[in-house]
Amino acid sequence: DVVLAIARRLKKLVAAEPGMQPVMIRNGDYYVSLKGRIQKARSKRADIFVSIHADAFRDRRARGASVYTLSRRGASSEYARLLADKENSADLIGGVSLDDKDDLLASVLLDLSQTASIEASNYAASQVLRRLDRVTHLHKRGVEQAGFRVLKAPDVPSLLVETAFISNPKEERKLRSPGHQYALAKAVMGGIRGYFRRNPPPGTLLAARRAREHVIARGETLSGIARQYRVSVDNLRRVNDLDTDMVRVGEVLRIPPG
Repeated sequence: DVVLAIARRLKKLVAAEPGMQPVMIRNGDYYVSLKGRIQKARSKRADIFVSIHADAFRDRRARGASVYTLSRRGASSEYARLLADKENSADLIGGVSLDDKDDLLASVLLDLSQTASIEASNYAASQVLRRLDRVTHLHKRGVEQAGFRVLKAPDVPSLLVETAFISNPKEERKLRSPGHQYALAKAVMGGIRGYFRRNPPPGTLLAARRAREHVIARGETLSGIARQYRVSVDNLRRVNDLDTDMVRVGEVLRIPPG
């Protein structure tokens, strides 16, 4: 009733975004195995995997949203499993089969893919968490790591969003609100958008748009960047989903037409 509704709202936002296409792991109230969720994402050649949940705890006071990525320990266990079963794990890393590689080469390829995937996941998760902070209380201020099975695809950046504690009566009421569901979906969408602005898949519309982007350097301000590209501050703020004029070094701004 809650997380599927949020996912469906997120699906609509992704579908409305030029250059993006959503794929739902499930469209109804039925179970899909954890392995099956990863397999479907990989079969659709997903560029990012987002798993949406509502947390619960025996203490009804527990509250707040969280964003998780794969822990190093979870990554290590999956790494060992995949290497041990490489003959039955064809097309594991971006379409590259390991079954015809010697042990050393297979190990290197898998390590490179997994490391890149975890780094990308952490950046995407930080983007989502920053935007969730605008619409709801956070359980913890930073991205958390765990060995969740659904995060273990070695070649798909993956994150798990705990939208709130449904065991907390106040947060349960908010989760049932269509307006709050939309706000959560919009926050996740903003994080996804921020991730792909920095990591556009090659050959996509997103990559083509990267040519009209600006990486913020030390000492730069939003007003100064607006003057540089001859655009208004309001327009610059709108296309980048900014609530304030505060910018951070290293962030990527999309530059609207002048």
